Amino acid sequence: MHVLSAHAPRRLSEDWQCVSTPAGACATPASLDAFTQWIDAPVPGTIASALRASGVSEDALAQPFAHADHWYRVKLRGQGKRRLRFNGLATIAEVWLDDRKLLESDSMFVAHDLDVDLNGEHALHLCFRSIAPALAAKRGRARWRPKLAQPATLRNVRTTLLGHMNGWCPTIQPAGPWRSIELIGESKTCIDGIDMRTRVDGSDGVLDITIRYFHAQEQTPVQLECGEAKATLEWQDAHTLAGSARVPNVRVWYPHTHGEPSRYAVKISDIDLGEVGFRTIEVDRGADGKGFQVVVNGVPVFARGACWTSADIVALDAPRDKLDHLFQLIRDAGLNIVRVSGITLYESDTFYELADKHGVLVWQDFAFANFDYPDDEAFRNSVQREAEQFLTRTRRFASLAVLCGGSEVHQQAAMLGLPFDAYQQRLFTEWLPGAIAAQRPDVAYVVNSPSAAPGDTVSMPFGTRGGITHYYGVPAYQRSFDDVRRAQVRFASECLAFANVPDDVALRALPNPRFHEPRWKAGVARDPGSAWDFDDVREYYMQSLYRQDVPRLRYEDPARYLELSRAVVADVIGAVFSEWRREGSSCSGGIVWNLLDVRPGAGWGVIDVLGAPKSALHGLARVLQPVQALILDEGLEGLDVHLVNETAREIRARVELACLREGSVKVAGGACDIVLQPRSVQRVSANALIGAFFDSAYAYRFGPRAHDATHVVLRDAETGEVLSEAFHFPDPSIGERRDVGLSVSVEQDDQGWSLIVQTAQLARWVHVVDPNYHARIDWFHLAPGSTKRIPLVARHANVRAAPEGDVCAVNASRSAAYRAA
Repeated sequence: MHVLSAHAPRRLSEDWQCVSTPAGACATPASLDAFTQWIDAPVPGTIASALRASGVSEDALAQPFAHADHWYRVKLRGQGKRRLRFNGLATIAEVWLDDRKLLESDSMFVAHDLDVDLNGEHALHLCFRSIAPALAAKRGRARWRPKLAQPATLRNVRTTLLGHMNGWCPTIQPAGPWRSIELIGESKTCIDGIDMRTRVDGSDGVLDITIRYFHAQEQTPVQLECGEAKATLEWQDAHTLAGSARVPNVRVWYPHTHGEPSRYAVKISDIDLGEVGFRTIEVDRGADGKGFQVVVNGVPVFARGACWTSADIVALDAPRDKLDHLFQLIRDAGLNIVRVSGITLYESDTFYELADKHGVLVWQDFAFANFDYPDDEAFRNSVQREAEQFLTRTRRFASLAVLCGGSEVHQQAAMLGLPFDAYQQRLFTEWLPGAIAAQRPDVAYVVNSPSAAPGDTVSMPFGTRGGITHYYGVPAYQRSFDDVRRAQVRFASECLAFANVPDDVALRALPNPRFHEPRWKAGVARDPGSAWDFDDVREYYMQSLYRQDVPRLRYEDPARYLELSRAVVADVIGAVFSEWRREGSSCSGGIVWNLLDVRPGAGWGVIDVLGAPKSALHGLARVLQPVQALILDEGLEGLDVHLVNETAREIRARVELACLREGSVKVAGGACDIVLQPRSVQRVSANALIGAFFDSAYAYRFGPRAHDATHVVLRDAETGEVLSEAFHFPDPSIGERRDVGLSVSVEQDDQGWSLIVQTAQLARWVHVVDPNYHARIDWFHLAPGSTKRIPLVARHANVRAAPEGDVCAVNASRSAAYRAA
């Protein structure tokens, strides 16, 4: 809650200590005297984050913490009735006040309230018991056993799979108070809870609000403000205020790619309750009922983004500034959706608040993945409580757009040969949909990721031509780019996993970053049981696109190997999303696996463990902006230019095309003026722009190629401002490096440092190498004779050094060095 301190609960985050014991060693706090190795403990946090704070290296944190006992203690002082709120205890937990056990919990996803009478000083103890007995308990027989997480009896325990997926993430098993602990009732006006929900009624926005105080209040009139709108709240009883405010001609909330993420400040009297947005969410399933397109405020959205893991896999709770930085990177790259996968957990209120602020949709899986879950009454009750608490907690957030039953449950069963009826679970078909209908009817629901279209009992749940798919034809299954169109993807809630190589600064975080040696491979993800990993996938495309002898390159020129490794993922990602965004595409969205690395190395993340964007994220940024030019190779039909305008305004533009030889000589070209209608995609053929036949795709092969690159510029017709650029290479291989005439200078203004980069010839995949700064715009092609301004971002807050480094291009024989005066 964003309320003033006099009205807010007090967070119990100071003076905690913790100690680990063998499982079952201490039945009560009184038995802890034998254990003296107490250490300071951050709360919220985990036993792993406490050890990290005490100086234990992250490598040493990969332990089965969930199979030991861990005790936390703090002194609690006060007088009178109070409420203790535990927002998340991982996982089998007990709460003791002095010598009394007040609570037993068996789910890390459920919050608990305890009413207590305080009389001076008390000892509050939390015990996090080993999950081994729960894993050993019999609870029916599963119809299938996934390889993703071990043991298979994790299906019975409501805990995250993070830490239990060997080969996918570090085996740091969560144990501890991973969400905040609050003390409610210290002030007379302390607010116990706020429930806000918004809706759109015609052209107006309506805010419904209920406020609950812990203590009885004087029932004086209270005015509610929502922006400029005002209303008087009514007392339901001495503890509860409720009412509504109507905002005339409301400014609706949009994802940032399609409009403004408008929000309204909410206040009562002197209490700031935060901000809310108003929007509608629908799903367009297409004429055949097999599609899936998110529609926001009546506007169809091409949803593109990445899957979220955790911004801190040790503590499971990241500070606001770190999350804000990540959402800024998401926005800069043109992404507009984040999927929180079922293998992870439910994110914090801060996460959702920042998604609202930055205009990023959230697809939230419930925390279920791969397993055949129990169907008994106790499990149902636990799920019901978990779902209702999450849905009511996040009801105020406009960004929550899609709720999904879980990850790869249908796929897992179907791939093991089970028929459709065998993998239907009431959890996904009844329990979760029922909770959503009651608590968040304004949000779309998907039964599973992936899953066939509703009513389709014949297609495989991972089929690409209908419903929700996980598309890995390119790259994991090493299909050619033709497969992207052949697959006819409707919506990919996972796609494009690579072992994405971070920059040299992040590689130095590895103890010995030599390729293919065991410590390197520890940071490279692989599917359980597979004979290949995602290094192999990336190297396949290096060989096929760049025609490289990859093993020889790796050991003869390791720096070049790394450079081309970074370039090729940007090439592949750009090609796939260009296909999906073209006019006539069947695809309405794609979500890359993953946004964040969970450990140092070449992980799935498009952002490294230090928070710096990798080449993959910059490759996405080159093709995912709201106003975008794209080039598609149509073979004998030549090149098509697709012009995307997702904004609500008409754009009068000029399209310019140039076919270049030897990086600078124009051998063909043309231009035309065009009007880009709002919310549209238009196609213009290269031949139409040139005004005559030219083998722009080099499909006819009448002799040697006349050109080696095509460059398209989309400009504002009135100002000449470059709105977007696109490049096509008939031969994608890099070829021999040459001096392309790169030059760079450094400038400083009120916004910070920037590089001014120029080139005489076409420079491919220009990138900045600087130990203290990363480039906000990086891994891009630079046309001959053009200039680009590149803002620099300090890698950490205490950087004092001036920029010093190199600007490089993968086709350049020399880099351009810079050093600020």
